[in-house]
Amino acid sequence: MPQGTTTNNLQRLDALLAQYPCRQLIFIGDFLHARQSHAPATLAALHAWRERNSELAILLIRGNHDRSAGDPPATLNIRVVAEPHLLGPFALQHEPHPHPSHHVLAGHVHPVCVLRGRGRQRLRLPCFSLDDGVCLLPAFGAFTGGMQVDPQAGRRLYALGGGGVWPVIAAD
Repeated sequence: MPQGTTTNNLQRLDALLAQYPCRQLIFIGDFLHARQSHAPATLAALHAWRERNSELAILLIRGNHDRSAGDPPATLNIRVVAEPHLLGPFALQHEPHPHPSHHVLAGHVHPVCVLRGRGRQRLRLPCFSLDDGVCLLPAFGAFTGGMQVDPQAGRRLYALGGGGVWPVIAAD
């Protein structure tokens, strides 16, 4: 991982947890990127964060990178499960495959939308992509790419930017 990525992500999590107190945090896959994520400095940062948030229940739905990186150390007290994890009307799963009875919240592809201006301006933003039965969630971490999704019939996009979530309207 690039230097500082873990620290930045943990600081963002801390800020969100301070603003929106919660009892449980759910990661929909790819908590650790690779075996190298088990490096002493990364694990030390994760353990320090976990100590500050010891009362928080954490669930990880295993993703493709988690399968290759291995589960987080047991000392982080993170419950790890396979997909799908059913929660109310939702199937929480890493892969964006439809579920026969639940609406899917998936995290694997990291959707982004591209907004274009008249003077060749271009802005690439993380977004939520809602299709029939499947919602693709934007990536939280800074160490991700992104798959461009475009507005189309039956799909709704909501871009993240400027501290808000904004509907993306397809140009005619």
